[in-house]
Amino acid sequence: MDAHYIIKDIDRYTHWVHNMTEVKIMDIREMRIQLGDAQSEFAERYRIPFRTVQNWESGVRKPPEYVLKMLSARIRDDLINRKSAKLPKYDPLKKNLPDRRDYRGAAAWLKAVRDVLGNSVVFALDEALMCQGSFGGRSDEYIVWVYGDDSLAGYNGVVVLGNYISPYCVEERNGLRFTDFNRTIADSFANEKILDMQGITEAVSKYYFTNNESFDGVSIAPEYQSRFEELADEAVNYYDN
Repeated sequence: MDAHYIIKDIDRYTHWVHNMTEVKIMDIREMRIQLGDAQSEFAERYRIPFRTVQNWESGVRKPPEYVLKMLSARIRDDLINRKSAKLPKYDPLKKNLPDRRDYRGAAAWLKAVRDVLGNSVVFALDEALMCQGSFGGRSDEYIVWVYGDDSLAGYNGVVVLGNYISPYCVEERNGLRFTDFNRTIADSFANEKILDMQGITEAVSKYYFTNNESFDGVSIAPEYQSRFEELADEAVNYYDN
């Protein structure tokens, strides 16, 4: 990866950390409001019983201090790398990206999109899989998942997952920057409610059969482990269905 991008990303991350560490530990309601979550969404996001969140916010019970500290750390990360809540609808006031149908092959289209969005954009989810060569994409592709500045959402179809991503989770090929396979899987589970999982299922299946029928090398966060096991079963049988 180009050292320029690494230095730029680290500087941006340092700026974020400096600002976030100045914030005092919030109470549960403040944390939830910062994220823009309803109580049920907050409970589901962090695998906390819904009634527990209600009791904490109403003062019926007080969360242990170590829980507040752990949640504060997780929320600082999630405020930097957001989980998307909904897919964008077409807005005639927004700018349009190059049309997928005008390009032969996913790489040619993504390069055209990169030229519009800027070289620092990092493709994520289905677009990252296309960069990796593990998913061909769709001829009518409209949604483009990225990490980058919020200004990128000024284009129709662009979903900005976060403003910062660690350079250690980014790969580069053919002039395109994209999330690595493990980060792409994690992002897919974080956004599964609004993501068509065909691409990730196809990519996981391809990984399995090109890796001596093994998932060695795939690293899954504990909160997504059980979901990955389900996905792995689907992926192994993907081409039989």
